[in-house]
Amino acid sequence: MLYGREHVERYRETDGAEGHEWQGTVTLLLTTTGRKSGQQHTTPLIYQQHGDDYLIVASKGGADEPPQWFHNIEADPNVEVQVLGDRFKAHARKASPEEKPEMWKTMTKTWPQYDEYQKKTDREIPVVVLERV
Repeated sequence: MLYGREHVERYRETDGAEGHEWQGTVTLLLTTTGRKSGQQHTTPLIYQQHGDDYLIVASKGGADEPPQWFHNIEADPNVEVQVLGDRFKAHARKASPEEKPEMWKTMTKTWPQYDEYQKKTDREIPVVVLERV
């Protein structure tokens, strides 16, 4: 997670006026359903738009285990997304092997550290596509 719950609340309250821009890039809010708890969990994540879709990366800073939100979308790909004041339902899916190279380049342009994160782990870090429904 990029930052704490208070930042998620400020992002929501201000329609992203506070929190959308972060360390030279941009963030969205991803809300998933916990695969064990059934509770809603919201995570701020770096993103880039790709046509009508949004791309995010399940990097967890290069850890060997993917982030919890990724486990959640594997169990239930129906998510909610907020980009600035735009809140919508989406379907989350892993980029296919054919799609990933181009999408990875898009994401490393906005956050070059993703390449470093990939070097830290044997796990293939996925790019996740958020498709508005």
